Amino acid sequence: MVVHPTAIVDLSAQIGAGSTVGAGALIEADVQIGRDCQIEAYAIIRKHARLGDAVKVDSFAVISGDPQALGFDPITVSHVEIGDRTVIREAVTVNRASVAGSKTVIGEDCFLMANSHVAHDCVLEDGVILANNAMIAGHVSIGEKAFVGGGVGIHQFCRIGAYCMIGANAMMTADVPPYVMAAERSEAHGLNLVGLRRGQFEPCEIKDLKRCYRAVFFGGGNLKMKADAAAREHEFGSTAPGAHFLKFFETGKRGFIQSTRD
Repeated sequence: MVVHPTAIVDLSAQIGAGSTVGAGALIEADVQIGRDCQIEAYAIIRKHARLGDAVKVDSFAVISGDPQALGFDPITVSHVEIGDRTVIREAVTVNRASVAGSKTVIGEDCFLMANSHVAHDCVLEDGVILANNAMIAGHVSIGEKAFVGGGVGIHQFCRIGAYCMIGANAMMTADVPPYVMAAERSEAHGLNLVGLRRGQFEPCEIKDLKRCYRAVFFGGGNLKMKADAAAREHEFGSTAPGAHFLKFFETGKRGFIQSTRD
């Protein structure tokens, strides 16, 4: 472990072997940092943060800051948990949870680009990428391997499914089913076929997802009801990804993005 002499590290902080802390960095009380992490110059790790192994936090990032929520009591003990090998670039902000004993979660192998923001009580699963200036409001969940473009805003309590791609500068005020491309203001634009192929999905799985997508999004109507009807038919959801796509419509608080074209 190497800590620069100008860094400020609380005596209660735990820092694993092989980790480095750069000049002017601040690490507050009750922080746990794993092995082989890099805390760059002037990064701030506030109280109750939990970082896994080989995490990189770049300059001017603030991890585990208080929720930006009116009425939040700063003495509340809540956490941020960041998984192994996640990279957090310059000036990223990740707020801790708003409820005592709860945590904001960033999974393993995530990449949060410069100036992106993750609000309180969010969950980002493994492999999520946020491009520059992405803005994730409170209580949002983002599935594994999803890509959120630069400047995107996601409304609180939205769900973004696995392997989604959200186009740059979009605004999502509704849930985005897994494997889908979304853009503009809560618009569906077909399946994320490039992401599926990079994820090594089988041709039969992609074919099934195409059938499921058409059954739900083509022709208008109530998406939840259409997904439920498709799930009862043998020709839809015959693979695990297809079944997961249809099951996504069973829950949620924000409604679903809509297709503006067939």
